[in-house]
Amino acid sequence: MFTGIIETLGTVKEIIKDQENLHIKITSNLADKLKIDQSVAHNGICLTVVDIKENEYTVTAIKETINKTNIGTWKKNNTINLERAMKLGDRLDGHIVQGHVDQIATCINKSEEKGSWHFTFQYDEKLNNITIEKGSITINGTSLTVVNSKKNEFSVAIIPYTYENTNFNNIKTKDIVNLEFDVIGKYVKRIHDLQK
Repeated sequence: MFTGIIETLGTVKEIIKDQENLHIKITSNLADKLKIDQSVAHNGICLTVVDIKENEYTVTAIKETINKTNIGTWKKNNTINLERAMKLGDRLDGHIVQGHVDQIATCINKSEEKGSWHFTFQYDEKLNNITIEKGSITINGTSLTVVNSKKNEFSVAIIPYTYENTNFNNIKTKDIVNLEFDVIGKYVKRIHDLQK
């Protein structure tokens, strides 16, 4: 379980294809604080640490993860948002995030708004996920508030701190991001659908 509050950034150092899996080596100042078998959210994708060497660690993505997320588009030197799992008893500063990406989205607009940034994302509505105006959304592991919620698109406003301390400063139009929809909103929608 995560909060969507990004702890630090990592850099992709190497991607090794192994049959249908990807072994990804990441350098980060978190590496020496990690343990083998620990879960870490990488751009919102919960991945298990399988090896650690000094300031570098390795995670493995299987075919299902590759198919459902943007991990297959990662390249050497990409910057990745990182968050370790929350501790029981910690403050929940973002919202409840599972680290299970629901689907991907495409950035269709990015604009600077006199000190903040406004991003609009479009996603495939056929997967029956929804955003709720002023509800929570996780984009590349970052907990954010939805504005301008529409059937298959929504926007978020990014404050300078978030822009500078996550990989939002690298996102451009046409880039693919990972989405995890608000778990409470998902369950409310499921109940609503069952009552129809």
